[in-house]
Amino acid sequence: MKIEKLSNKNRQSLLQRPITDEGADEATVAAILQEIKNRGDVALLDYTHRFDKVCLQKLTVSDEEISEAAKQLSQQLKSAIRRAAANIGSFHRAQFPENVKIETESGVLCRQEWRPIQKVGLYIPGGSAPLFSTVLMLAIPAKIAGCQE
Repeated sequence: MKIEKLSNKNRQSLLQRPITDEGADEATVAAILQEIKNRGDVALLDYTHRFDKVCLQKLTVSDEEISEAAKQLSQQLKSAIRRAAANIGSFHRAQFPENVKIETESGVLCRQEWRPIQKVGLYIPGGSAPLFSTVLMLAIPAKIAGCQE
């Protein structure tokens, strides 16, 4: 991660976002999704190399790799991440829906049940503004909802 200090001198360049052609982007994404559907994880590894310039052998991160990465973070940043995670969790737990069961008339029982989906895919962009908060904002609600993977 690259950390920049904001100053009047670099403010505009740091806040500027690129302009893209949405139509071209949609066609590119559709082709990528089709390739992943056809080739699975092998395609994901190829695209990781192509777009992120990283040559991975697997898509999962080991406990050891996580531990090593955590050692590189300051206590202040770790504390901020924990606080953000707690706040995001509180907000999403407060929204958790309850099942509804009602007898609308004699013998007619209606119910609404909430069930988590088993798997979710999270896309964390790494382009002009990579934000670890995106991981928190996507993964925490999925976990609270009961997603298994």
